[in-house]
Amino acid sequence: MLKTLLVASALAGAALSAPPAGAAAANVVVAKDGSGSYTTVQAGINAVSAGGTVSIKPGTYREVISVPSAKTGITLRGTTGKASDVVIDYDNASGTKKPDGSTYGTSGSATATIAANGFTATALTFRNSFDRAAHPEIKDTQAVAVKTTGDRMVFDNVTFLGHQDTLYADTASVGTIGRQYYRNCSISGDVDFLFGRATAVFDRATITALDRGSSTNNGFLTAASTRRSNPYGFLIVGSRVLSTAANASFYLGRPWHPGGDVDAIAQVVIRETALPAAIKQTPWTDMSGFSWRDARFFEYRNTGPGSGTGADRPQLSASQAATYTAQRYLAGSDGWNPVH
Repeated sequence: MLKTLLVASALAGAALSAPPAGAAAANVVVAKDGSGSYTTVQAGINAVSAGGTVSIKPGTYREVISVPSAKTGITLRGTTGKASDVVIDYDNASGTKKPDGSTYGTSGSATATIAANGFTATALTFRNSFDRAAHPEIKDTQAVAVKTTGDRMVFDNVTFLGHQDTLYADTASVGTIGRQYYRNCSISGDVDFLFGRATAVFDRATITALDRGSSTNNGFLTAASTRRSNPYGFLIVGSRVLSTAANASFYLGRPWHPGGDVDAIAQVVIRETALPAAIKQTPWTDMSGFSWRDARFFEYRNTGPGSGTGADRPQLSASQAATYTAQRYLAGSDGWNPVH
């Protein structure tokens, strides 16, 4: 009888801590120590209903996660309000071999792939911890921390850590608009670490350009692949770029034409942002035979030792600058305005 009561009590406790199989919950709690409903972030995502919230307690969660397009409007939030307390981490690179012998590729290397519209993340860290030095046998070292393909996405107080291709800000398909607002975020990397065809605003961001040990070329902040028909690609505004790399060894960006696509015409504006001495005085460069001068690269009122003007640094006029604001980038046809 006692054994029966104990089993019944355990089952009752389990029923209280997690919804029935197949049911979706509006709010779930993830905790590594078992004090929540689930111990992995992906289990929480699977369980939450569209529009719900996954609250994540402190810890490092070593897993690859995916937020499918059907999970519209969900929120992932760290419970302490401090991004470094909750870390979602994995270490796949493009050239990492899968069990079947094939490799992951750039998109497949992502620690987090987020396809849902209306997604929000706050107070947590996404990291791809792939270590080049530890894996000299891997030549394709692109290692994505997050790939985003949704629209009306907000990342607030979120940290993105990686090296090459840290943040793949993309859209669901060619010709589809994907608006993404990154507010008070921290992003680090070296080669092309902000890339893709999304309409992405980095507002009050801290962007760290990592030192690869070169005296001439440590990397590129951006590699946008904005569609020709889209006037708005990447906007970095009111931010600061930090770097311990050698002076004049980092580019602001280069134009990415995936598969040689001539209709991918990068659009990047960096404005009212502090630039370090590591930024080259000719800060834009060509990529795969495509000239940076054919892209839509502009600066406006940047400061710091890495700022400058001249023929190799196209500047917006004051009247042009009025049309390249966070609100203009994100408004779209529905007037979306997450900016505050």
